[in-house]
Amino acid sequence: MTTGTVKFFNSTKGFGFIEQGGGQPDVFVHISAVERAGLRSLVEGQKVSFDVVKDAR
Repeated sequence: MTTGTVKFFNSTKGFGFIEQGGGQPDVFVHISAVERAGLRSLVEGQKVSFDVVKDAR
């Protein structure tokens, strides 16, 4: 599990980015993943724990 900080999240559009720190690239997050975690949205600056899953993009 990785930790990071919400850099940006647009609840209207349903996506955002999480900053991992340590020179690692930011991670895209979709509202569906947020809702699966039992949350409604994310807030800029919020500390989060997450698993990175790579897709075709």
